[in-house]
Amino acid sequence: MSITDSVLAELLQLIPSLRPQMYFKSSLTALSHAMEDLILRGEMQPLTIACFQKERFYRQEAHRYRRIGKISPQVYILSAPETNFVNSSGIYETIAFAPTDELCREWHLVIISQQYAGCLICREKTPSITEKNQAADNSRRFEGIWTLERQVSEKAATILLERILTYRPELADKIERARRQYLQQSVGADNSSEPFVERLVAYLQAGQYKLIKANRSLVAKEEKERLLKDVMVAIRRSLEPEEILEVAVEKLGLGLGVCRCLVYRCEETDASATINHEFVRDRITSIKGRTWYLRNNPLFREVVALRQSVSIDNTLADSGINTVLPEPDFLQDLVRSCSIFALVIVPILYQDRLLGCVELHHCEPTPVTWKPEDMALVDTVATQIGVALIQAEAYANLQDLNRQLEALDRTRSNLVAITGHELRTPLSTIQVCLESLASEPDMEPELRQVMVETALNDAERMRNLIQDFLTLSQLESGRVQWHLEPVSLNECIELAISNILARYRQRKRPQIRLMVSEQLPLVQADGEWLVELLVKLLDNSCKFTPETGLVTVAVNPHGTNSQQVTIADNGRGIESDRLEKVFDRFYQEEGSLRRSVGGTGLGLAICRQIVKGWGGDIWAESPGKNLGCQFHFTCFGVA
Repeated sequence: MSITDSVLAELLQLIPSLRPQMYFKSSLTALSHAMEDLILRGEMQPLTIACFQKERFYRQEAHRYRRIGKISPQVYILSAPETNFVNSSGIYETIAFAPTDELCREWHLVIISQQYAGCLICREKTPSITEKNQAADNSRRFEGIWTLERQVSEKAATILLERILTYRPELADKIERARRQYLQQSVGADNSSEPFVERLVAYLQAGQYKLIKANRSLVAKEEKERLLKDVMVAIRRSLEPEEILEVAVEKLGLGLGVCRCLVYRCEETDASATINHEFVRDRITSIKGRTWYLRNNPLFREVVALRQSVSIDNTLADSGINTVLPEPDFLQDLVRSCSIFALVIVPILYQDRLLGCVELHHCEPTPVTWKPEDMALVDTVATQIGVALIQAEAYANLQDLNRQLEALDRTRSNLVAITGHELRTPLSTIQVCLESLASEPDMEPELRQVMVETALNDAERMRNLIQDFLTLSQLESGRVQWHLEPVSLNECIELAISNILARYRQRKRPQIRLMVSEQLPLVQADGEWLVELLVKLLDNSCKFTPETGLVTVAVNPHGTNSQQVTIADNGRGIESDRLEKVFDRFYQEEGSLRRSVGGTGLGLAICRQIVKGWGGDIWAESPGKNLGCQFHFTCFGVA
């Protein structure tokens, strides 16, 4: 059996003039004890009906009602059972109602005698999330009626007696005697205790309101501290800048309950930033991916100048935003297009260096005032973001440095190998030749000439190696002074081919064929380095192409304003997975110590640095092993 009707609602329906009030539990406890104390004085034997929400609340007052039961024969206790509370007849009557009965949410006490009548009829309000978090029993709130009017008390007693009969019909005779004895009296009630109790309740109510206000303040402070802690823990778990910003914007937006929260990277000289990290509430327009102009934004310029946060409580009333200008103002358009009614801009700083900004937007017409404690919280979070970004930047720099150190270690290893092969071998040859010339003064002129030429060739070989080292070092260090000017590709190609012909004057080489127009447009490049680039690419193709092979040079338009130079051969070719590696320092497909063709392994690395110097691209293509290859690079045309 379960009854879903509220006793309070039924009483208000019977007496519409009643006006319920709000009571805290502490106030109801004081009122109940004041009414019970009248009985405990032993001057009357009243009808007493007490309704406890649950058995555990009844147990807190059971000792008082055992004393009341010894004074009056008409005492009824109602409660929802939890352990062993059952319907029974003893010192007083106990009525166990169903846990789903509406009485589980109500607190009632009715006392009626010939000299006194009073009732307390209340229903508990559903607690809010904040009140649940406070977990304070005395903060429970009830809505109801407390009165000493006999008419109201008798109506309340009638309703409760009917409820008791529903659960315990065997008490019909006893309840009928109670009605005849207590509910048909016309004697006025004694209200002598009312002033004192009213003052007590007023005092308790005021104290409870202060307590709730203090609790709410503590809860808000605790939530902000938890938010700050969550942000700090989250950003410390990552060294990825994008992940740090995403966590920060989400935590800030949820914690402060703003309509929109933005976090973006920028420096004080930037003209714009892109919104990649955003938190928005439901039904608020997202601006993620939008370009956020900074140079024309006076608020951003103010943040940069002051190095502190800037806030506007009402953009509609702000004179700086709403100044009438002859042309449309950027900030006005921004505020309107993004529905910003109030905003805060907080700089992300580290040692006075601007790393980015945090923005909070209020996008609803209702006015808002940015609280100092909220501003302080955002400032603190922005400081933590700044530290995290610097840490992430330092970690990235450390990773880059480690990669450079690994590359340097590989370079050292390769240098040792190259030195052993490319320097020691010609040095040994030169030493043998010189020792032979010194120890055999009567050597035949023909043999003497062979010794001298051998020593000279190996000395040239060493010179080229050392020159390549110095050239690559100069290019990679950025010490090269580039002289970009309009130059003729035809002239540079002719000079490069002349250089190759001179190198291979006494050696056999593949055929070199020009497939170049005589009227090529001028290109913007450094002429000397362009010739050096062509020479190294041609020399590379000649070295890896058989004497019977063919090397071709072609020039074709590339895009709208650049030329593509291609040097192709039908020689050894390159495996597809090694096309990028050929431009690395010391890379040679056969290995530095077992190759059939001489060289340092620095030529293509130098070529890449040269092309990079004027902003062009260089790449290699090859169908595969022994199928030849093509090297391409681009030069910008003269505008």
